[in-house]
Amino acid sequence: MNTNDIRVNLPASKSMSNRWLMINHMTGSHFRVNKLSTSNDTKLLRRLLQQLEGGTSNLYYCDNAGSVARFLMPLLAITPGHFILTGDARLQQRPMGPIIEALRQMGLRIECTENEGFLPVHIQGGVPTKRTVSVDPLLSSQFVSALLLIAPRLPEGISLTMTQRPTSRPYIEMTCDALRQAGVEVRRSSNGRTYYVQPITQKPKAATITIERDWSSASYFYTMALLRPELRIRLLGLQLDSCQGDSATATFFSQLGVQSTEVRSPYRTAGRSVTLQGGGERQRSVQFNCIDCPDLVPTFAVAAAAVGVRTILKGVSNIALKESDRMEAITTELRRMGGKVNATGEELHILPAELKPTEMVRTYGDHRIAMAFAPLRLLFPDLQIENPEVVGKSFPEFWEEFEKVMA
Repeated sequence: MNTNDIRVNLPASKSMSNRWLMINHMTGSHFRVNKLSTSNDTKLLRRLLQQLEGGTSNLYYCDNAGSVARFLMPLLAITPGHFILTGDARLQQRPMGPIIEALRQMGLRIECTENEGFLPVHIQGGVPTKRTVSVDPLLSSQFVSALLLIAPRLPEGISLTMTQRPTSRPYIEMTCDALRQAGVEVRRSSNGRTYYVQPITQKPKAATITIERDWSSASYFYTMALLRPELRIRLLGLQLDSCQGDSATATFFSQLGVQSTEVRSPYRTAGRSVTLQGGGERQRSVQFNCIDCPDLVPTFAVAAAAVGVRTILKGVSNIALKESDRMEAITTELRRMGGKVNATGEELHILPAELKPTEMVRTYGDHRIAMAFAPLRLLFPDLQIENPEVVGKSFPEFWEEFEKVMA
């Protein structure tokens, strides 16, 4: 090992942590989950599940956490009682229609109290009358995952058919893998459109689950390796053969000359890590389909703009529906720095242009915008990031780890 390596501690995967919190609740807490995410979203989901178990309140406030709201909605719908599910102003603008419609297909009672297809909703929990359901996953794969996660508790399980190609399919497969680890029978049709999940008929065997380190969080350090090729950045605990869709980070950045090397420690307790080294051969132009990894679009766009590589990012239509309108945030902030960016609905085009310093990057209350632009401080040390605390949504320790590379 090179003693000059900068060692970065990544958080546990928020996506995997939240799935295992749900599975543990559904199966009666038979699993010991190690290295749970410290993100605000995971803490929120954990608290709301404890609230449901304790019956202390029928108001479930999800702040700005879309996955928390979408995971809780089906769970509340099959739990006896009356519930209000809501969130902050931005969450009330994010689409919930497909999952609401799917639950209604199953005979469950959900009423949108202000705008149809959006939070807040009033839920009268009950028993579904149908096990067969169809759902449109184009806006979010979370609609599918949320329904699959409640299936083990349904009397007849679920038969779920997707009406379109899903966004972020790897996250659906992550859900299925976790359910199988928990002893739940999950099958997929030959055409890949329908999932069949069987109910739990006996208590699962107790087991210990260790959550992987988070690839979404790793992506920002790839940009730093790109901009500081003299450094070797070691991402502790990360593994290349991951089920996380955002492991596509390594593929994208390889086209910009950042090499990823997995290191396996001879000591069992140390596990794996991935070392990043920039400065390799860089392609003159890059095309990348982000439909399976939309959370990486801000990172990819900023990285490409920083090194002036002509880049086309495809499959980006739904990024306007995230914690912020990320399409607007990316284009606005890069243009303020002299970047040339064109958005065409399904594609985001980054054209070669020299970036110039600006006093502050606005983050629009979005953790991924803050972390995607932060590495530009390697080019412009005086650059400020607005509301830096927003990173707590997924990576509370981000700035501490970031400063290790800045030093």
